[in-house]
Amino acid sequence: MDSKHSMISLKKKLAGLLDMIPKQSEIIYADYPLYGNVGDLFIMKGTEAFFKENDIRVRKRWNPDNFPIGRKLDPNLIIVCQGGGNFGDLYPYYQGFREKIVQTYPDHKIVILPQSIYYQNEDNLKRTADIFSAHSNLHIITREKASYATAQAYFQNNHIKLLPDMAHQLFPIIPTQQPTGQKLRFIRTDHEANDELQRHAQAESYDWRTVLSASDRRTIAFLQTLNVLNKKAGNPLPIAFIWRKYSDYIINKAIRFFSRYKSVETSRLHGHILSSLLQKENTVIDNSYGKNANYYHTWMEGVPNTQIIRDALKKENLPAHM
Repeated sequence: MDSKHSMISLKKKLAGLLDMIPKQSEIIYADYPLYGNVGDLFIMKGTEAFFKENDIRVRKRWNPDNFPIGRKLDPNLIIVCQGGGNFGDLYPYYQGFREKIVQTYPDHKIVILPQSIYYQNEDNLKRTADIFSAHSNLHIITREKASYATAQAYFQNNHIKLLPDMAHQLFPIIPTQQPTGQKLRFIRTDHEANDELQRHAQAESYDWRTVLSASDRRTIAFLQTLNVLNKKAGNPLPIAFIWRKYSDYIINKAIRFFSRYKSVETSRLHGHILSSLLQKENTVIDNSYGKNANYYHTWMEGVPNTQIIRDALKKENLPAHM
């Protein structure tokens, strides 16, 4: 199977979401990302594209900073939470928000879109499992086999499924310019960086902070502040609409940036996925706890023009480390 058909196949697998969110459903999109992690914005855009393709009607779009927790919701609305890689104790703000949603709305169907699960502390994982097990109609979708194994072990009272990342819904993405550079090294610099595997990438490298200009970062900070003030005023301003328009600009900027290169070497999962959506040759470097390797081995192994940097000492594709 060539790269194009491999990516089409991954996109088609997302139709499995319709088992939980049927066509023409009415939903609350509970936690769209309003921040500068461009990978999460690709997830958001894929999610919105899925909603549109399947005539899923979004009644409200909120995020953790302005969701009116406690507001009574139409019991027929499905609450849908953003996918990504923040399910666990590395990002407690977002995990805490999901737990609060689950506790506050025990009678609503809640769907958590494809997530990677990782806990450093097993007690934190057990605490989440206790909260989630009390909800009879909670659907947890995982995006790779390691997270699926963790979910099966700890979330036995919930509905568990394995599907690819929502960004695959965006295939195909057409490069917006001819490449002028050979290899883009797109290397993360935060606490998920795997220093041992990234040592060889000493040449000039970039990250999402390179894609975003100082003006972009100021605009995002302004919208975040406005979003919090908007909640205090009862959410009269269409922040979600404004952000959708501005995030389109950021997404297009990222596509232009990647289009400039013939190939990509990256430790960002969505650097890998975006490169594959653009059908560029790419090499993925694992992150600090195996997320990238887990995803690669679950969905991308065998896709033409993709490979992973392996290390004999690195445990790959195992259930989340405790």
